Amino acid sequence: MITQLFAGIPVTDYAASLAWYERLLGRPADLLPSNDEAAWRLTDSAWIYIVAEPTRAGAALHTLLIEDLDEFLSGVAARGIEAGPVEMISDGSRFALLTDPEGNSLKLGQPPPQQS
Repeated sequence: MITQLFAGIPVTDYAASLAWYERLLGRPADLLPSNDEAAWRLTDSAWIYIVAEPTRAGAALHTLLIEDLDEFLSGVAARGIEAGPVEMISDGSRFALLTDPEGNSLKLGQPPPQQS
């Protein structure tokens, strides 16, 4: 049984990426396990981390599901990071694409509203 997720994002410029992800997430990293790695706890069992790995940088693709996409995007924009336009798919899910300075992609999604 899997109990934790650490989703890695390889980067070339660790210092610049650290600053960018701190702006994206609105806080410093929760864990700095080495001089070239930083991790943020997103939920009780999910983490996202950056690591200096120049030969693999720019190829990550992760999806983050968010309760209130508009609120999250507003906060991100206030910290100087712009995402792509919000799109809707047939089931009512909404998403926006965000790309870090290294070319890594983060798809920000909001599940469809619960129907009663």
